[in-house]
Amino acid sequence: MKINILTAVPEYFVGGLATSIIGRAQKAGLVSIEIISLRDFADGKRKKQVDDTPYGGGPGMVLKIEPIVRALDFLDDKSEKGQVWLTSPRGEIFRQQRAQQWSTLPYLTLICGHYEGVDERVTNFIDGQISLGEFVLTGGEPAAVAMLDATVRLLPGVLGNSESLVQESFCESDFLEYPQYTKPAEFRGLQVPEVLLSGDHGKVAAWRAQMAKKLS
Repeated sequence: MKINILTAVPEYFVGGLATSIIGRAQKAGLVSIEIISLRDFADGKRKKQVDDTPYGGGPGMVLKIEPIVRALDFLDDKSEKGQVWLTSPRGEIFRQQRAQQWSTLPYLTLICGHYEGVDERVTNFIDGQISLGEFVLTGGEPAAVAMLDATVRLLPGVLGNSESLVQESFCESDFLEYPQYTKPAEFRGLQVPEVLLSGDHGKVAAWRAQMAKKLS
């Protein structure tokens, strides 16, 4: 899978994507992530301006349409654009089902919103808008990282035990995952539920189903 991230702040992604599961997935060739600076597609020899004041007045700056569409054209020329989504507080709430759908795509492009917003005409060049929730961030970069993480971990071979993907939160009937425990069986008077120590797999499965339903 190839994931492209279009951003006015490419520095945000330095380091974080090279570590943990995402870093290992890239090293193993399971996913390729390209961070594309919108300034590389902006006008001006010295100051590569990606934003400007809004028509009609008002506070803040608005991301310009030209750098975004030029970057998308660049990806189109390489046949590596795929589905295009813009991070935006107006977008669809990102859920596990969307991560699962994205993980089946050969190419995915995320545009990070920033400043006061994005020129509305950009919506003519995208497949959808996506949001982490009903709150406002200074930019779409944190949202893009979270969505990327949720998507990449679903790719075949990324996690060591694929069974963990089946049993985790939101994967079955939108239930949350049941509580987990590990050694020791007792810590400062706090006990692991006896059913988990029983060795009875049927009872364990029933308890986990009951707890998942209770938590959801």
